[in-house]
Amino acid sequence: MRVTVSSPGSPGSATARSAGTGRLIAAVAVVLLLAGVSLFVGVSDLDPLRVLTGTLTDVERQTLVVSRLPRTISIVLAGASIAIVGLVMQMLVRNKFVEPATAGTSESAAFGLLVVTIVSPGMPLVGKMVVAAVFALAGTMLFLRILRSIPLRSVIVVPLVGMMLGAVIAAVTTFIAYRRQMTQTLSSWLTGDFSGVIQNRYELLWLVAIAGILVYVMADRFTVTGMGEEFTTNLGLNYRTAMNVGLGLVAVVTALVIVVVGSLPFLGLVVPNIVSRFVGDNLRRSLPWVALLGAGFVLACDILGRIVRFPYEVPIGVVVGLVGSGVFLYLLLYEPRDRREVRARRPARARDRATEVDAR
Repeated sequence: MRVTVSSPGSPGSATARSAGTGRLIAAVAVVLLLAGVSLFVGVSDLDPLRVLTGTLTDVERQTLVVSRLPRTISIVLAGASIAIVGLVMQMLVRNKFVEPATAGTSESAAFGLLVVTIVSPGMPLVGKMVVAAVFALAGTMLFLRILRSIPLRSVIVVPLVGMMLGAVIAAVTTFIAYRRQMTQTLSSWLTGDFSGVIQNRYELLWLVAIAGILVYVMADRFTVTGMGEEFTTNLGLNYRTAMNVGLGLVAVVTALVIVVVGSLPFLGLVVPNIVSRFVGDNLRRSLPWVALLGAGFVLACDILGRIVRFPYEVPIGVVVGLVGSGVFLYLLLYEPRDRREVRARRPARARDRATEVDAR
């Protein structure tokens, strides 16, 4: 097999960049198409032609401005941001099966939201988001602490530890909610649902766009941090600062999305893994793809949830969880051919050591 290596300034490299830009533009067009479809799916009829010509009635204009546009914008922001922080978390923890829903982060944020609702029910939404973010960060740090104290023989052990930790936190949260007769409220936080998103109730989600920009600015630092503490320190970077900033962004975005629309399970796991198989592990290069695929994935699931039992609606958390769990199991059981070949050529002791390093 002939292998051609192109230098950065060669015609082959320019052609590859041009092809990559073309695919990225096509992906943007697909997401815009899904967003357009999302605007016109629902119980109230909206005619695309009347929207384009500006001949809507007052009722149709109110439906578009108050309900449909906020819902579509919040879907794009939530989908892109959860996919991005999932990628950041996988990079920092050095495990591709970790995301906020498999590390106890989402459950910790819901626990914090329950506590602040009981202690101070009149607190503004921003204050509740801050408390939920603090709990989410504490839960994530506890997850990392547990990982450092147990032997990891397989990459699968890491998400299993996270899911067990999340189950314990969710059990405590459910018990408190049951005693306070708040199980229905808790269920609404843990199940993502965009049906209640309207004007003046979603604007807080614009903060996740700022978090996405910060991730892109610090992409190179996160990429280096993902190579380990010793490697990062040798390059003159502060490992703990980069780690704390990254996990802080993960906690804030997770808490923000849960406060506004609820949990979106497996989204931050599935999307980065799919992008990684086609684009690679460079954070700056894969970030636009992760954001687009995350937004497109949630848009498609939301449209499916709205039409499968029309005029009723299946919550987006159920649809994303159903599709995402299926893809998650596929990723757990299926390994790309090149990795299987590399693993098969390794001696047994080296393979065990490599598995343990991969798990860490």
